[in-house]
Amino acid sequence: MDHRRLTRLALAAIVVSVAVVGLKAGAWLLTGSVGLLSDAAESFANLLGSVVAYLMLSLAHRPPDEDHRFGHSKAEYFSTGFEGALIVIAAGGIVWAALPRLVDPQPLLDLGAGLGVALFATFLNLGMARVLLRSGRESGSIALEASGHHLMSDVWTSAGILVGVAIVHVTGWDRLDPVIALLVAGYILFTGGRLLRRAALGLLDTSLPEGEAVEIRSVLQDYEAKGIRFHAIRTRTAGRRSFVSMHVLVPGTWTVQKGHDLAEDVERRIRQRVPGSTVFTHLEPLEDPASFRDREIAPPRPPHRRP
Repeated sequence: MDHRRLTRLALAAIVVSVAVVGLKAGAWLLTGSVGLLSDAAESFANLLGSVVAYLMLSLAHRPPDEDHRFGHSKAEYFSTGFEGALIVIAAGGIVWAALPRLVDPQPLLDLGAGLGVALFATFLNLGMARVLLRSGRESGSIALEASGHHLMSDVWTSAGILVGVAIVHVTGWDRLDPVIALLVAGYILFTGGRLLRRAALGLLDTSLPEGEAVEIRSVLQDYEAKGIRFHAIRTRTAGRRSFVSMHVLVPGTWTVQKGHDLAEDVERRIRQRVPGSTVFTHLEPLEDPASFRDREIAPPRPPHRRP
């Protein structure tokens, strides 16, 4: 999926989120329900997150430059982290609004119209969430997928809130309204924490998932059966890109051309098994003991100062 389509989807998510926030805010004003207020607050967090996702997708697709030789793919993690932080803040706001109502419950107002407006907003969210999730999986964009998951979680919480508010309407038990709001706060707090963890792991150069690591090992085993050795194998992810590096140990009597051809073949096969990966290989002679000494990652350099 090309960059233009990804950014168009992110922009569409912003438009839908604006509409959903407006509708849910209207439902809250009609009814006075803190449950519906919590729903609107979560949608507002999703709206701000969609804006950041759009901006970060544009940045992530910039080609490598002088200061960013590996590209800008990690920008998507900032979007995920920002959305997670917004959700955590929204959860705090919901708790703040719901606790006084729990102590002093208030009757709800025009529930029929309010529930109808909120239900329409939920269906809008559902349609957009399905599009984002499918497109995010197809393209490997964690920013789109994160936005899709947020909208889908919004759909489920909205459904629960609508059912709860309907029960309040039927039973007259006004205290259930703030209870629903607090349950929503707990759920989205968990979602926000999970997103923050995912963003942090991505920024810390987490290794490739086990499934892709198995694919790499499968490729290398074919060569090891022919006497080739590999070590210092390192992997990391950066948004939709993957990086693999390793040392390739071959007989010292081989010509440079023969070793180069082997390394090219290894890189090609790994790229086939792990789409979107960039593979780096370093040739070493099998007979030299120094080839088996894997140097640790170098310590960080002092900050670079521009003249």
